[in-house]
Amino acid sequence: MRKAEKISSGQLRLSRELRLLPGYFIVILWCVFTFLLLGWVFLASFSTTKEIFSNHLLQSGFHLENFRKAWVNSDVSTIFFNSLFYSLSSCALLILIAAPAAYALSRFDFPGNSIIQSAFAGSMGVPVVMIVLPLFSLVAGLDVLNHTLLNRLTLIFLYTGINVPYTTIFLTAFFANLSRSFEEAASIDGCPMGKAFWLIMLPMAQPGIITVTIFNFVNIWNEYFISLIFGNSDKVRSVAVGLYSMINSMKYTGDWAGMFASVTIVFLPTLLLYLFLSERIIAGVTGGGIKG
Repeated sequence: MRKAEKISSGQLRLSRELRLLPGYFIVILWCVFTFLLLGWVFLASFSTTKEIFSNHLLQSGFHLENFRKAWVNSDVSTIFFNSLFYSLSSCALLILIAAPAAYALSRFDFPGNSIIQSAFAGSMGVPVVMIVLPLFSLVAGLDVLNHTLLNRLTLIFLYTGINVPYTTIFLTAFFANLSRSFEEAASIDGCPMGKAFWLIMLPMAQPGIITVTIFNFVNIWNEYFISLIFGNSDKVRSVAVGLYSMINSMKYTGDWAGMFASVTIVFLPTLLLYLFLSERIIAGVTGGGIKG
């Protein structure tokens, strides 16, 4: 009897795996294509322009000077640190703003709670292009685009404001699924609700915070439209706008090796994030759906 059951379960597993074969094939094909594409760009960044066009990469060895020229001569260092500053600052502000808001929305029933959550969810569907003109009129009227420091702060403010709805909704779902027993225990010990949030609940929400921070970092790092409109000079522009300018300059300079080196430098931060924090991303996404 047991032998028949084992054979039957084995047949069921085999039939299930056979049905999933097309999906496996598509995923493997996509992974191979992505690996080959990124590998080619990486190898091209160490080659010469002549080798790139002749498709004989690394024929004359590794050319590390491509990265030095890209970092110094092509001004990649400026756009790199600009985007790093914008991304880190905006992500920190987003957590400081969205985490308390998400906690309050998930834990307290007060008039307008559902309206606020619906407003956040609805604002996520508003395209940036619809609000960029009134925003630009407001910012231009304040005359902050002609000052480098104020221009940087304006970009951080815009990146933070645009991503607040998504971050709040994400963390609201995460806080809602955390156990209330920790707050009750803290309340019995005389710990105020606000202190319990910062000392107990916020550390417990670490998987969700790390996940949403990574998503926000990648989103802000790759952002193009806001930086193009509000970045009034080359000193304050981000990597996306900077790379687009480099691609246009290739028509005149022809330094394709330097361009691929620039792409590699700009791409490394997000690649390293996913490589080293992939488990935390998965834990944060799945953890929000598990009751504490």
